[in-house]
Amino acid sequence: MSFLRYFIGAFLILGLYSCSIFEEKIDYSSQVKPIINKNCISCHGGVKKQGGYSLLFKEEAFSKGKSGRIGIVPGDASASEFIRRLTLKDPEERMPHEKEPLSDEEVKILTKWIDQGAEWEQHWAFVPVSNPEVPKINNDWLKNDIDKFIYENAERQGLKTSSLAPKEDLARRAALDVIGFPASDKTKAIFLKNNLYETYVDSLLASPAYGEKWTSMWLDMARYADTKGYERDGGRNIWRYRDWLIKAFNADMPYDQFLKEQIAGDLLPEPSENQLIATAFHRNTMTNDEGGTDNEEFRTAAVLDRVNTTWETLMGTSFSCVQCHSHPYDPIRFEEYYKFLAFFNNSRDEDTYSEYPVLRHFDEKQRADLARVDNWLAKTFSANEKKELITFLKTLQPSHNSLKCDEMLNAALADTKWLAMRNNSSARLKSVNLEGKTKLIMNFKVYVKGVFEIKTDNLNGKTLGSYKLSPEKEKGGWRTIELPINATSRVHDLFFTFKSPELKDPNANGIMFDWFYFTKGLPDNSPENKTVFWNLLNAPVEQTPIMFENPADFSRKTRIFERGSWLSQGNEVSPAVPAVLGKLPKGAPTNRLGLALWMTSKENPLVARTMVNRVWEQIFGTGLVETLEDLGSQGAVPTNQALLDYLSYKFMNDYNWSVKKLIKEIMLSATYQQDSKLTPEGIEKDPSNRYLARGPRVRLSAEQIRDQALAISGVLNPKMYGPPVMPYQPEGIWSSPYSGDKWIKAQNENQYRRAVYTFWKRTSPYPSMISFDGVGREICVSRRIRTNTPLQALVTLNDSVYVDLSAKLAQKSLSVSKNNFQESIKKAYGFAIGKEMKKEKFDILLRLYQSTLTLYKKDPSKSKELLGNPNPELAALVLVCNSILNLDEVITKS
Repeated sequence: MSFLRYFIGAFLILGLYSCSIFEEKIDYSSQVKPIINKNCISCHGGVKKQGGYSLLFKEEAFSKGKSGRIGIVPGDASASEFIRRLTLKDPEERMPHEKEPLSDEEVKILTKWIDQGAEWEQHWAFVPVSNPEVPKINNDWLKNDIDKFIYENAERQGLKTSSLAPKEDLARRAALDVIGFPASDKTKAIFLKNNLYETYVDSLLASPAYGEKWTSMWLDMARYADTKGYERDGGRNIWRYRDWLIKAFNADMPYDQFLKEQIAGDLLPEPSENQLIATAFHRNTMTNDEGGTDNEEFRTAAVLDRVNTTWETLMGTSFSCVQCHSHPYDPIRFEEYYKFLAFFNNSRDEDTYSEYPVLRHFDEKQRADLARVDNWLAKTFSANEKKELITFLKTLQPSHNSLKCDEMLNAALADTKWLAMRNNSSARLKSVNLEGKTKLIMNFKVYVKGVFEIKTDNLNGKTLGSYKLSPEKEKGGWRTIELPINATSRVHDLFFTFKSPELKDPNANGIMFDWFYFTKGLPDNSPENKTVFWNLLNAPVEQTPIMFENPADFSRKTRIFERGSWLSQGNEVSPAVPAVLGKLPKGAPTNRLGLALWMTSKENPLVARTMVNRVWEQIFGTGLVETLEDLGSQGAVPTNQALLDYLSYKFMNDYNWSVKKLIKEIMLSATYQQDSKLTPEGIEKDPSNRYLARGPRVRLSAEQIRDQALAISGVLNPKMYGPPVMPYQPEGIWSSPYSGDKWIKAQNENQYRRAVYTFWKRTSPYPSMISFDGVGREICVSRRIRTNTPLQALVTLNDSVYVDLSAKLAQKSLSVSKNNFQESIKKAYGFAIGKEMKKEKFDILLRLYQSTLTLYKKDPSKSKELLGNPNPELAALVLVCNSILNLDEVITKS
């Protein structure tokens, strides 16, 4: 009996011990953090630290608050003030304050987590990508490893995956996803006739149209526009950046290099012209040309925008809030925002009217002249001196912009952009390095004869130069000249003065300056080469805004903005990345290039995940994390985190950052090739298709809808690259009071170019694209939220573009059907959908044709209004084609 008692006791003790060992472990990221974010963090986080206590950072959560009690004692919930305050009955002391108490289940989770040791895990998206184990599944439905993750997840949700989509549907789906419009009959035949689906996908990826389609996606992120933004919204010549994107996508530039060139192409060794153009990614920021604005304020706004864009679009993390306080939900400190900002705060741009720095585009002859000047300078100057002058010819940098002048007396910034001086006026240009400088090249215009002088350090200081200047009678306007200056050394403040007895009006400007460039000057051994240099400098060439890093003597200090205000600057900081995400790679420079190397390092947990998630969203309509802009703890919960990590790991390692290989892998999966038909089970368990047990069914983007209509109607102009075009737009949409700019409709086939080439004015984007969820691009947009409004039907039914394309589709269909109007209806539908029309659909469209034809025959003048000449039969067919372009199955990828 005693042995039995001993046995039972030992069994119970062992059972209790076993329970404690095998008790379910509480996961911080998926169970604890959501409770804290929902109920606690608003008062005890990055924005507020009520009671001196925060739950944002581990060291703060495990420390004492103002009460003197420790918030969280790992391993002992009963000694933790955090748990005590959650379970108090007194509403004045119980947390959350003045809110509903936590549920018993939530308190139980938090208590168990602390008793288990309060293991403080990093949010999954901030942990470097590792290669997860592929589910061990094998069945006939699977085509690649992607399907194993999807199949396992679908089964977990009680869903059954779908069979293959009909070949015609799949051919159309693939073309829309890769090139943005239906493929040609010849290309489709690779799959439909020869059953070579992989070869078909390869041919689509090899098409030049691929780059145009995927560039359309990127332009929202780059906030690309053909205007500067803000009130004046004047024109901007930056289309070469759009062309660079198209070429980069078509060449399948590795994504890590793709980012490096856009973030820091100017800092690469001996950057090419294309690498400089790539940096226009961060020159798409807005410039404010409105008079009376503060240039430093809007320079700073551009830098802030570059910071926020880099995080949201390239690293899928909300960061803009950290400008004012530590991140409310993720472990990023307030000071770290400005350390990161320091990477971007040393660029040369200063909100100038001409958007300096720029890359000047020379023609073939001018390039030969540039090479000649390069060879000439190499014989006399050091490599660095030669490089400086050649860089100046190409970029006009590094120059001092006149808008940086201050201490003005009888002078002012004209329109806040140019130093304008009257009679007996003066102004200061701070901190100019004159070491080794003997010449001043300046861009200016002078209205009357006068004397311009430069003094060092003060108005009574040493004279650097005195010059008699006169207006050019023949040319007038802006001009560039070289002036000798007395040799001096070190850094000085320069004081400019201007006097002119000819200025009788005390309010009249006598001279205006754009920029000043101090240099050693040119060699005197070849007047001919010197002339070539000046011809290049004065050549009226096109320019593209680019990034250009300040040299040492132009460098800026970066300071914290107290409460986020640029007017209240605090302690100085140096460039660094948030501690939660590691450090710059060893040996990396502390500039934008070092930042780009950190971003594209395989240790960076965000960049690959963000791009994979974006590609997935483009193909399936929703990302594996729905919130493309936020993979952080407040973002959407991943529907398949293991798959996201698997593809991200392969993207970096197996695919070597190839976007085309990533897209192909997805498109070859059974998941992608599924039929999109709804089932009662699917509607009940997964109405939004988050778990992908059926194929994607997504409304096309604004660009796809236009491009598809052009292709269907047979008028799509395949011309690539070049300045933006202006397709049809009604009068009165634009209002440009400052410049008088007007929308000038493109002529002939140019009005039928792809949407990616349409002129984009920020204050008045192309109306039909806005109706289909296009964005203004004042700031970056990580994802477009799809809407469904009556305006969209009005666009495809009434917009003159689509009425015109309906007529083109009708004529194309008639031509193929040999003027058989009823047969033309079938042909038009086939062109639009890529498959034969079912009888019930044909009957509906036939009735529409017949009823419309009756109306037009009764009143032929109505068909004349539509076509320009009376033709009831054709007008009725145009109306049917117009309806076809508006069908749900046409504007939807299914």
